[in-house]
Amino acid sequence: MFNPFVIENSILLMLTFALFALKAVAFVDATTRQPQVFPAADRQTKKFWLLILGLFLVEHMIFWNVLGLLSLIGTIAALVYVLDVRPTVKSLTT
Repeated sequence: MFNPFVIENSILLMLTFALFALKAVAFVDATTRQPQVFPAADRQTKKFWLLILGLFLVEHMIFWNVLGLLSLIGTIAALVYVLDVRPTVKSLTT
């Protein structure tokens, strides 16, 4: 018998792992960058990004719900870091 909830649960589980990986990669990348490069790139400080990305990474590990408001905010923060801050900071360090 076809159970649509199995498909829904599988999709949510894959999305949960993918967003966790995104947040973890963003946090680890932020830890490897030099602190003085962030203000030079006209971005927030390294401490700011570590605090934001770290808090939302821990939130994701505790609640493990991709549809929650905090998880969505954390996903947006990680996307902003990966798509905007990381390339700018990386271009100044190489």
